[in-house]
Amino acid sequence: MSRGILENKPTEEDKVLDLTLRPKTWEDYIGQGKVKKSIKVMIEAAKQRKEMPEHLLFYGGPGLGKTSLSYLFAKEMDANLRVTSGPAIERVGDLASILTNLSDGDVLFIDECHRLNKLIEEYLYPAMEDFKLNIVLGKGPMARTMELKIPNFTLIGATTRLALLSSPLRDRFGAVFQLDFYKPEDLEKIIQHSVEVLEIKIEPEAVKIIAQRSRFTPRVVNRLLKRVRDWAQVEGKGIITKDIARSSLDFLEIDKQGLEVGDRKILETIIKKFDGGPVGLQNLAAASGEEQDTILDVYEPYLLQLGFIQRIPRGRIATKLAYQHLGIKYTGTQTLL
Repeated sequence: MSRGILENKPTEEDKVLDLTLRPKTWEDYIGQGKVKKSIKVMIEAAKQRKEMPEHLLFYGGPGLGKTSLSYLFAKEMDANLRVTSGPAIERVGDLASILTNLSDGDVLFIDECHRLNKLIEEYLYPAMEDFKLNIVLGKGPMARTMELKIPNFTLIGATTRLALLSSPLRDRFGAVFQLDFYKPEDLEKIIQHSVEVLEIKIEPEAVKIIAQRSRFTPRVVNRLLKRVRDWAQVEGKGIITKDIARSSLDFLEIDKQGLEVGDRKILETIIKKFDGGPVGLQNLAAASGEEQDTILDVYEPYLLQLGFIQRIPRGRIATKLAYQHLGIKYTGTQTLL
């Protein structure tokens, strides 16, 4: 199966699809009710005080709507949204260029902010607290510090790995929000919204099948919808029926629980090569042929959500549910110590 279904980093095709399907209003943004309510209250309170809202940090798995929330936040504030990412800010000069080109009231969105290097973070702290940037000019005894005043702005950080954020950076965000996996009924609503935008014909039963296999994630549900739409166009009559939905997803090797080849390989590696575990991340990555970051960011959160694996101090173990799903006899030999 193509890795595109679960690709952690959005492809160019995904970016076009995201722009097309991205919620334009709070009503269009489905799910994450408590987070939406908190953000709307913050915005309204800031408007009444005629101040900029506090800096925000969103964390959660890829594809759960962190970027969409940022766009809605900027739109609600009637502000420009400047988008960048942690890996893109390599030098202090890059950060200085971004910050000095902001205007008063702008919103700066930094995706993958856990990948900011420590030197960049040091320069970011005074920018977040006092809206100033301290640049060191020269070296040695001739070095001097120049203070640049920068416009008032709100920083929105997004990360899939909250634990990798340094404490000083995390503490400078006024509000931290966790985005949870979606419920099947919310995913069905997202599909209904997407088919209206894309003008797709689909049967109600097909909506449920796609939602069931979408890993509780909006980005995945839209990717699957696009693949199924292509299948319906070529193999069917342009209408996504339940049979078309089921046969196309089966062909893509996405099972009824939303597991794809990589998920099953992780589970089979734990069960067959390590007797169900426990196994450390490094050994699991080497034995399965997957990168450690891919296991942590893409596969493990969903397998944990389903209860197919558990994390204990000595590593990962496969649960009885994982054995049952794969049709393997459960031995019950794992040690939880």
